[in-house]
Amino acid sequence: MNIPEWFKPGIYGAAIGAAVLGIVGFTWGGWVTGGTAQDRAMAMSHDDVVAAMVPVCLDMARTDPERAAKLAAIRDASTYQRRDALMEAGWATMPGAESPDRDIAQACLASLDVDAVAEQPASPVNDG
Repeated sequence: MNIPEWFKPGIYGAAIGAAVLGIVGFTWGGWVTGGTAQDRAMAMSHDDVVAAMVPVCLDMARTDPERAAKLAAIRDASTYQRRDALMEAGWATMPGAESPDRDIAQACLASLDVDAVAEQPASPVNDG
């Protein structure tokens, strides 16, 4: 079969155009592979679950009868051990779970103001 001479530049142009389109699409166009899309979806769903569980953790902390002692223990722990102290307090163990979740504990710790002054109001000073 004889291919016309004018056909060759069209084939080269189509091949080069497809390669440029792919490069531009994946680098600047936001295209991703199926695996990358699934990884991103899993990360986003994990983050959403953690964010949804933070109010549960905060409510458990608010209603705990031993709140003051546990907050003091968390406050006394070094900065990098506070997450473990919150997990030991039991506030990061969600209902139905057997063990605390580290990510929920970290997000709860960020929302919980452990460095705030004790919740008891200061007594007024009588200057008179």
